[in-house]
Amino acid sequence: MKQFFRIFYLIIILQVFLSNCKTTSMKTVINTPNAPAPIGPYNQAVMHGNTLYISGAIALDPATNNMIQTDIEAETKQVMKNLGEILKAAGMDYSNIVKSTIFVTDLANFAKINAVYGSFFKDNYPARETVQVTALPKGANVEISAIAVK
Repeated sequence: MKQFFRIFYLIIILQVFLSNCKTTSMKTVINTPNAPAPIGPYNQAVMHGNTLYISGAIALDPATNNMIQTDIEAETKQVMKNLGEILKAAGMDYSNIVKSTIFVTDLANFAKINAVYGSFFKDNYPARETVQVTALPKGANVEISAIAVK
């Protein structure tokens, strides 16, 4: 009988421990040298459970740390490449993106940005909004943040 209560007691302790583990989730920081390093007190992305929250990406070339701004298409393409490298570092790709936000300094560029952005998806596009802002970091014309799920 004494052995029974020991086992019962251990099972109760184990259940309490496991239930606490389920409710106390950890976050994992995602940073890759293949995308530009953060320029402030933030990370490229944070994984929480199966969800990846990607900080806003601009068109910094990670090899040179220079902005790619030959035209809005090239700038948008570099932004999407940077997002792709962060996704890859988290074991994901563009198909995992469920939501994105595009920040632009001039909505007159929307059609060009939209064409480049759309070329990175095959189908089942993510939810998205596009917002015009006064200015972006490093003089960027476009910045994109995203949420992806495994």
